[in-house]
Amino acid sequence: MERDRASAGREGEALAEAHLIREGYEVLARNFSCRHGELDLVVGRAALIVVVEVRLRSSAVWGDPSHTISRAKQRRVVKATLHFLRAHGLFDRMVRFDVISIVGRREAATLEHLPDAFDAGM
Repeated sequence: MERDRASAGREGEALAEAHLIREGYEVLARNFSCRHGELDLVVGRAALIVVVEVRLRSSAVWGDPSHTISRAKQRRVVKATLHFLRAHGLFDRMVRFDVISIVGRREAATLEHLPDAFDAGM
């Protein structure tokens, strides 16, 4: 079960990454980890850094996966982002927090990109 979940997570992140590349973003980091947590994807375009939380569900029976991001998770993402910016000397860039919601698997998957889904002030 855990292996299936990890496989689905990697698949969802790959779908999200492909979408972002098609939209003109450059991938800066995948699965960036620090003591505060993990950032699924960090992408950039011009002077903008976009931190992307990827959420995946096999079906929409239990609702949209984007609704599973709690305030606590948002705080962890913001703290990890600060660590990422510090580690890479990117404090001069604008930062946006997006969510990519994926329902289904493989060819049947539907993807929704939610720009500016939350902010650092929460």
